[in-house]
Amino acid sequence: MKFAKPSNFVLELTVFVCGALVMVYEIIGSRLLSPFIGTSTYVWTSLIGVILAALSLGYWLGGKTADRKPDIKVLAAVIFGAGGFVSVTILFKDLILALIASAPFGLEIKSLFAALLLFAPASVLLGFVTPYAVKLKLSKFEDAGKTVGRLYALSTIGSIFGTFAAGFLLIPFVGSVRTLYLIGAVLIGLSLLLAPFALTRTNLSILILFFFGITATELQNYYLFKAIALHDIDTEYNRVRIFDTKDEESGRQVRAIAIDPYFVQSKMYLDSDELASDYISFYHLIRHFKPDFQKTLLIGGAGYSFPKDYLKKYPEKQIDVVEIDPQMTEIAKKHFRLTENVNLKIFHEDGRIFLNNAAPAQYDAVLLDAFSSLFSIPFQLTTLEAVREIDRALKDDGVVIFNVGGALAGRSSGFLRAEIATYQKVFSQVYLFKVKPEKPDDEVQNFIIAALKSAKPADLDTADTELANLLKNRQSELSLGNPQLLTDDLAPVEYFNSFAHQPRP
Repeated sequence: MKFAKPSNFVLELTVFVCGALVMVYEIIGSRLLSPFIGTSTYVWTSLIGVILAALSLGYWLGGKTADRKPDIKVLAAVIFGAGGFVSVTILFKDLILALIASAPFGLEIKSLFAALLLFAPASVLLGFVTPYAVKLKLSKFEDAGKTVGRLYALSTIGSIFGTFAAGFLLIPFVGSVRTLYLIGAVLIGLSLLLAPFALTRTNLSILILFFFGITATELQNYYLFKAIALHDIDTEYNRVRIFDTKDEESGRQVRAIAIDPYFVQSKMYLDSDELASDYISFYHLIRHFKPDFQKTLLIGGAGYSFPKDYLKKYPEKQIDVVEIDPQMTEIAKKHFRLTENVNLKIFHEDGRIFLNNAAPAQYDAVLLDAFSSLFSIPFQLTTLEAVREIDRALKDDGVVIFNVGGALAGRSSGFLRAEIATYQKVFSQVYLFKVKPEKPDDEVQNFIIAALKSAKPADLDTADTELANLLKNRQSELSLGNPQLLTDDLAPVEYFNSFAHQPRP
């Protein structure tokens, strides 16, 4: 069958660009899902698995169709259709994800459905491109191997380019949502480069859908900014949402940081500097368990709520803060009243790497505030090896205090029980406190774990009223059962916490 051959440059550009867009689409997918179902390993697993399956289906369809009808107009229509499905994602992503997030399923099922509905259709059509382009470029059978190899190499090189572009440029400087606009625009523009545009009802509908999706999204963002001062920021590590709202307990106005749909990672009162999060107050137990403390390490900065309070209450003491995300520190300075202080040192690196390289016995207390999201717990800070590094960084009578989300009983208790057992392997004394003692044991909530190096039993009585109110929340009887220890080799924190996302029976 004879057909008009497009220029080599156009076909090669097409497979390169489509290969790049597949990876950009996949990587920003995690950012689009994070405000609704988080950024756990389950989300990445679903995105990668679904997109690979969709591409495989696209390869098969592209090859089959190419043998039947090799026509550049078909390729252009397919790429235009991929832009149409991206337009659907732009317009309906929040509605679809909100429905999925509220469904009574486990996180594995939610992430799978989200990936299928939002990212599979366009990925099938993008998979269609390379085998179809091979057919259009193939001139003689003797060149088949060279032609196939060249085009698939270009597609793969495009994917490599798209991976680096997404991670290093588009997410931090353009943002995930506007990168989605860019993907749709490039696909539509590429299809027009391949073949003249026919103003059919379908094509016009796709264009309207694309522009309406962008307009609706931007208007929604503007409304949210005006209504609750919402700032939606893509950093190197997270999609961060900053907004003003009314605190449910106090009724006062607060500013909050959220990187997942269920938990606020940090908040502050707009009208005062007092602590707005109850669990933060428990970090002041350092002055009970280590009254002579001078130097403290905090892993996890977020809105820097505790460092600000620490410097206010203990102006002569030092605190080092390890925050992996430099942009989070800038957010704290701009939106959460963080100021420079000679007794505050900030290190922008992974907390585990910092611990691995820390000098021994230099801290009186180590505090961790990196577990405030059940969706994206840094497992490398939960393990036996990490606990040993914390122990090494502490002085002989030092203390470690940290916040853990979970439950004390039931299916959602796996991570908490495993973490307590892991600390008990290293530290002489481990104490557990409920932040909200009125909540039932099987309800997901905040807990505080305090672990002491000293073998001398701690005195849990104090004349300090503030500390006494915290100490009375200690859980004196712990029935851990036979929990799994967390290690660098095996720390299934996502599996444990997947039960915490499921509705209680």
